[in-house]
Amino acid sequence: MAATQYDQFLQDATTCDPGSGASLGPDALYGLYTSWCHVTCQEPQPEKMFWFAMQSRIEPQNNGLRMKGEAAADYILSSYPALV
Repeated sequence: MAATQYDQFLQDATTCDPGSGASLGPDALYGLYTSWCHVTCQEPQPEKMFWFAMQSRIEPQNNGLRMKGEAAADYILSSYPALV
């Protein structure tokens, strides 16, 4: 099966650490996705489509996901412009 945009996003921009007790919440995960789309020059899909696709890939709550890579940096800097 060919990797979808969502699969590539999860591979490039997240890492799973289920033992940490930390999880990316819905707002942060979608925000990270839009940042990943920005840095990879892809068109982000609407939030409703994103969550429909994520249903079969991750647990929305307690997912153990953490941010990584360029998308994480873009998301953090976009979320907290005072850091720039």
